[in-house]
Amino acid sequence: MTKEHVHVIDAELLSAIINSTQDAISVVDEQGLGLLINPAYTRLTGLTADDVLGKPATVDIAVGESMHMQVLETGKAVKGVSMRVGPKRREVLVNVAPIIVEGKLMGSVAVIHDVSEIRMLSEELEGAKSLIRHLEAKYSFKDIIGECQEIREVIEQAQNAAQTPATVLLRGESGTGKELFAHAIHRASVRHNGQFIRVNCTALVENLLESELFGYVEGAFTGARRGGKMGLFEEANGGTLFLDEIGSMSLNLQMKLLRVLQEKELIRVGDNHPIPIDVRVIAATHVNLEEEIRCGRFREDLYYRLNVIPIVIPPLRQRLSDIPLLGEHLLRRFNQDYGRNVEKISDEAIRILEHYTWPGNVRELENVLGRAIISMKMGENRIEAHHLPILQTIDPLQRNESIGDVLSGHFDENGFTLLHRKWERELLIEVLQKTGGNKTKAAQLLKISLRNLYYKLERHGLGD
Repeated sequence: MTKEHVHVIDAELLSAIINSTQDAISVVDEQGLGLLINPAYTRLTGLTADDVLGKPATVDIAVGESMHMQVLETGKAVKGVSMRVGPKRREVLVNVAPIIVEGKLMGSVAVIHDVSEIRMLSEELEGAKSLIRHLEAKYSFKDIIGECQEIREVIEQAQNAAQTPATVLLRGESGTGKELFAHAIHRASVRHNGQFIRVNCTALVENLLESELFGYVEGAFTGARRGGKMGLFEEANGGTLFLDEIGSMSLNLQMKLLRVLQEKELIRVGDNHPIPIDVRVIAATHVNLEEEIRCGRFREDLYYRLNVIPIVIPPLRQRLSDIPLLGEHLLRRFNQDYGRNVEKISDEAIRILEHYTWPGNVRELENVLGRAIISMKMGENRIEAHHLPILQTIDPLQRNESIGDVLSGHFDENGFTLLHRKWERELLIEVLQKTGGNKTKAAQLLKISLRNLYYKLERHGLGD
């Protein structure tokens, strides 16, 4: 085989590679004249070979300067330059590199990326971050703290549920630990080596949630990814899908979820081919689903599919005897997180904690103890009653009154305690001061989402 034949084969191979890639590519010679483009370039810019080949490198520029010419002048690559190209003035990011053969500059090659596609993928990723957590389930039943009869019975019920493939419906007020139980059930099940995927059903609007759950095919809707996308049911195949806040799901999606649970197969958005799946579903809600059914907001047939093994997690006010144990556990965690050495909670502080009704449950206990530690001076190693000022004001033993009597004067017309609102506002101000106004750090310190923090700041008139 002659050198000429080798060069022809190399040229054909290079052309085949360039034409098959999904990235838009353009090549110019050392004079800056168009030498080669690929089909992806034409799709992106709207310009054909007749428009570009043999023409100056500036021919495709709608807004901006030709990076080809800059590279040919400097001999140095450029990256991530924003401009608009073609008759449709598409916004793109351009990377251009010099072509050097045997030390001589022979031209340049550009790889052009569609900014709208990058932006769509970025938004998709950010949406997915708030919607989904792909996890190795990190909690086991050993991580569920409590010794009272109420919580031990629920743990035993969940342990039994873990040994079956049946759907589980976790019910309980916000902050009771429903996600903790979902992790533990997965880890104790035969599916523990499979994916554990959490989906917050309140995080995205209906059409986005549908495409995330069931996936979609290419061209299913405007902005659909090339090649389509696998849904979370498919990703969780062989594992567990945790549908948090199931009570907020639309009736349309409820119907599609019901079909998946019944048939053990799904159909991607825009497709008509069923895909078999093997997924264990755990659902959770804090709303009264029976009332939602009566109001026509939740399907009764789906309710029975989900409610195969119902598990009701008791609120903290029904397991107050567990507060000392929970407090010890939280102190160990806060000491590690905050670099403190708080050894215990005083008996008087424990008494105050045990005589509060905890509308926010264990999550609120975390916030109260976290705030107490934040307010403590360096060198203090015990949480005392004065570290819990808001709870002291409603301690019934101090006032010789019942909880109802103490709180009766502190409710507004909507039923929220004014004391609790005042405490929350003070806490927000204090944490923002400690973080220098950094809201991301404040949210991490408070153990809440950034979105929830912004909501609370707005509610208390503390927004920017």
